[in-house]
Amino acid sequence: MCWNTLSLSLAGNSDRTVKVSHRNVFNGDEVKEMLGIAKDKLQRYKEIAQFLGSKKAKDEDIVQYFSRIFPVTSSKKDMEFSKNAQLAFSILHGQPGAEYAEGTWWQPFNAVTYLTDHLVGRSVDTRLTSAWYGSNRNLKTKALEVAIEMAEAT
Repeated sequence: MCWNTLSLSLAGNSDRTVKVSHRNVFNGDEVKEMLGIAKDKLQRYKEIAQFLGSKKAKDEDIVQYFSRIFPVTSSKKDMEFSKNAQLAFSILHGQPGAEYAEGTWWQPFNAVTYLTDHLVGRSVDTRLTSAWYGSNRNLKTKALEVAIEMAEAT
């Protein structure tokens, strides 16, 4: 699991971070409570990953999934899939981690996170900023929600 995927799992209350000022008295119990929140979120993400990895995904459902995540926004009516949907299809079986839970909903979701974190964008810096704070962060959240929805329907 890459850092961006971990960040996605903790997205629920991103304003909750552990900050300890050197001007205040250290409160170990407060820090433990905050870290417990992160641990609970990571446990929830693990459960979601296991769920997606246990649900088989049919090819036609993956086509629908990528079309929902990366819709055609061009005015060209002859395009069946967007450029990013086509790229997601092309990396589905060859992305890092593709061998884990092959044929399940984990695989197309992981393709989306790999694509947004490592392939699209003008530079490493813009990809990182977008993956952590920008539109790709939101896209990965949507991709997770849609993957869960479609996996539950199978």
